[in-house]
Amino acid sequence: MASLVVRPSILCCVLKTARKFSDRNTFFWRSYSTDTDDRLPKIYTKTGDKGFSSTFTGERRPKEDHIFEALGNTDELSSVIGLAREFCLERGHLFTYQLEKIQCILQDVGSNIATPQSSARESHLNRTKFTGAPITDLETWIDTFTEELPPLTNFILPSGGKSSAALHIARTICRRAERSVAPIVRSGEADPEIGRFLNRLSDYLFTVARYAAFKENNKETIYKRPD
Repeated sequence: MASLVVRPSILCCVLKTARKFSDRNTFFWRSYSTDTDDRLPKIYTKTGDKGFSSTFTGERRPKEDHIFEALGNTDELSSVIGLAREFCLERGHLFTYQLEKIQCILQDVGSNIATPQSSARESHLNRTKFTGAPITDLETWIDTFTEELPPLTNFILPSGGKSSAALHIARTICRRAERSVAPIVRSGEADPEIGRFLNRLSDYLFTVARYAAFKENNKETIYKRPD
């Protein structure tokens, strides 16, 4: 939902009028609007060619609208977490399931952002409501990692190996996503728990970046004032 908003009615239609079939390891979507029409549906819709896009509620807004800015930032955040997760998988880290879960939650964050409450019906709000339950998970994970880490006594620079550095990048993008979501939450267009989740997520990403460096026996770079 963070990068593509599809109306439920349209999605339902696609699911009902398409079937997936396989040719060994290759999968296709086949329309059967007619018995002889084997054309594949196109990934592009051209509906955004004039610089406007739709929210989940069907409202058309300019692409530079704060809603789409926040959606883009959360989508970028999920993407870089995915990259960091690949590095972590290569090093055998056991917390990679947490990163995958966070990516799924960010899809829910995007759904809520894409449903401005000023134009949403009750059915929209019920489907995209975001609660604070994932925040508890983040806090539990942060506390668990912190217990194993040496105390932080100096400022550190993003470092500590590829896994750690990638997680630090995710942390900075998370901060940007949080900044772009803050005015949407203040205006009452999104659930307040969205802001709290992103705030806690940046703390988690900082902590797990340090944890990755620690587990890989990589030294973190300590900040030193230049001579």
